Amino acid sequence: MRRISTTLFCLALIGSANAQSINAGDSPVSPTKPFIAKEVARFNTPWAIAVLPDAQMLITEKPGKIFLVDPNGHKTPVSNVPAVAAEGQNGLLDIAVSPGFATSRDIYFTYSEPGASGSSLVLSRAKLVTSKDKAALENKQIIWRQTPAGGGGQSGGIIAFDPNGKQLYLTVGDRMRPETAQDPDQARGKLLRLNLDGSIPADNPHADKGGVRGETFTTGHRNPYGLAFAPDGKLWLHEMGPRGGDELNLIKADGNYGWPLVSNGDNYSGKPIPRHSTRPEFIAPALYWTPVIAPAGLVFYQGDMFPKWSDSALIGGLAATALVRVSFDAKGNAREADRWDMEARIRDVAVAPDGAVWLIEDDSDGRLWRLTPRKM
Repeated sequence: MRRISTTLFCLALIGSANAQSINAGDSPVSPTKPFIAKEVARFNTPWAIAVLPDAQMLITEKPGKIFLVDPNGHKTPVSNVPAVAAEGQNGLLDIAVSPGFATSRDIYFTYSEPGASGSSLVLSRAKLVTSKDKAALENKQIIWRQTPAGGGGQSGGIIAFDPNGKQLYLTVGDRMRPETAQDPDQARGKLLRLNLDGSIPADNPHADKGGVRGETFTTGHRNPYGLAFAPDGKLWLHEMGPRGGDELNLIKADGNYGWPLVSNGDNYSGKPIPRHSTRPEFIAPALYWTPVIAPAGLVFYQGDMFPKWSDSALIGGLAATALVRVSFDAKGNAREADRWDMEARIRDVAVAPDGAVWLIEDDSDGRLWRLTPRKM
């Protein structure tokens, strides 16, 4: 019998039955904002924020650039970024700071790699080297590549590190090929769990099978653009539904979340999809949104500036043009607590060491905002 890691064991035991999903789609806009949003810089279609230990940030632009940005908005371009297939939803995607960054200077990033048969989602690792007014990626290494190539948007590509700092989780969307989400041999519609070098952890649910099956932690996802560990060690993922049915899911080892066999939304053609309630063998979301918010970016707040938000999830809303706060009760049940209208498509959310919240706008002239408390 394989030894099961503490984190994996805990995830596997979180609840044996699905609680009833809550529809937060019609949640009202909060009447007041407890923060001031200050514009700090602008970018060409920014996609992700990674905060460094010294409070600087790495920000990706979907067309294929990375910038090192200080809290005052000074931008230093990062050189030696690989070429990306930037079209539609594809391009340069997420970026994350390695758990051992203080000594290794390693960062991880995802992108759509160009290819003759179409693009592939790629996970790369590189060393961030900086000097005065210069920054570059060195020792670039592709540690995971999606095969076969091809498909549409909905790449996923979100990275999260296990609290033990020894594994990473990677979301992979269905690339607009819904049937692949239930195919165990297709790296599409899955949440993968990998060692930091891209190899398969020995305690993955099906590690002994190798390949995609060995890498897979959960299956049945559509378009996952948010992934984060909560302070209590639970892993949460959100994904965009079709026409309705955006989801916030509590991740359970070896779980199947049902796409495309079930959804709380319907196909864009109008063809209905069976609801989660009709197929209890699939894990239903803790929260869902109909009408959709198009969630993008996910972080759990811990900091001194907004103590009332402690342990809440902050989610960007593209369609909702909002910042959404989700709170959790003592039993771990989720509810939408606030929805602040930002009058802009919010692509990613991050928390700085000082407790300030950073947002980026999904636009060709997308703004970077710093949120600090408003005196009430």
